[in-house]
Amino acid sequence: MARRSLLSLVLVGLATVLAVPLDDAEPAHDVDTNSTVLAKSLALPAPLCFPSLGFAMPDKLPADNTEWWCDPATEYAFLGFSYKITDCQSLEQLNTDFRNIRQKFNSRYIRLYGFCDNEGYYDDVVSAAWDNALGVHALIWFGFNGDLVWVPRRDALLASLHANPKAKFVTRVLQFGSEPLFDNAIAHDTLAEQVVLAQANLSSLHIPVTVSELATGYQERGGGQDVLDVIDSINIHMLPFFSPNATTSDKAWPLVLEDLDWFIEHGNGKKMYFDENGWPSIIWSGVEPNSPDAVADVPNEQGYYALLEENCEFLKDVVGGGIGWFAHIYTDEMEPGYGIYDDEGNMKFPFAPRTHC
Repeated sequence: MARRSLLSLVLVGLATVLAVPLDDAEPAHDVDTNSTVLAKSLALPAPLCFPSLGFAMPDKLPADNTEWWCDPATEYAFLGFSYKITDCQSLEQLNTDFRNIRQKFNSRYIRLYGFCDNEGYYDDVVSAAWDNALGVHALIWFGFNGDLVWVPRRDALLASLHANPKAKFVTRVLQFGSEPLFDNAIAHDTLAEQVVLAQANLSSLHIPVTVSELATGYQERGGGQDVLDVIDSINIHMLPFFSPNATTSDKAWPLVLEDLDWFIEHGNGKKMYFDENGWPSIIWSGVEPNSPDAVADVPNEQGYYALLEENCEFLKDVVGGGIGWFAHIYTDEMEPGYGIYDDEGNMKFPFAPRTHC
């Protein structure tokens, strides 16, 4: 993740990671990477589509999910929260948090962050998401050590997506992340191969595949256009606090546009999300600015989301169906300084972003 200073980043995993075959995958050439399964012509309008606000969850599972999801071209503005699962929250806690996320904040999605390697844990996430009418941006966590720990995580998640009958109805997208290119956890050509293999594996479930990454991650160490070409949507880390030109969040819009314009230029019109997206309220080891003028405090954390609100109409009109954004992160207990709630469960500032404009 980009919370570490660029100047002090320790590069890990210098050796190229070898692609690991997916045993259940169909041949990779069967995947049409030029047309995304995210944009379905049969998608129903809100509130008849999942997970629009007001959608009524059915008593039993539909026959399939091809007419289930809202058209992503209609989804923009505030979507929900990044939610860290490294504490392996109980099903009861997941339900409590997801209910609050849906009902208090009008969220439509949860973007998973971190990892829980407990067997069957994603089934609990699916259960809580279904019961609270939330879609999930699932995540394969690479970590920072340059090892192959992501491989069993990938295999476990893919197995769960196939085995759990509710999984394909709440899993909007599978993400490789978080920032595997920027953290040098995998070579870009190997990552592109992994995306295509996962797309083949999940084609019968109609679950698209992407990478959760910074613009810088795509740009450095040889570039990552091959990855951008194969992913189904572009899930962007928008963290302008770490720009070498950062000052205060109210002046961050040019920094946002710099990265966004790059993705528009290189993204071939694909749907885009700001999934790891925010401004910290404190500086700590690992969350250190690259500008001496960058200010981390609660007013600037709040100010960054106010900036997105002020530019809702602009973001709505971005190619691909507008920008849908997440707040990173739900609570400071998950990651200090980024939470909407502090580590004692109190809201740090009023937060009621628009879901449309």
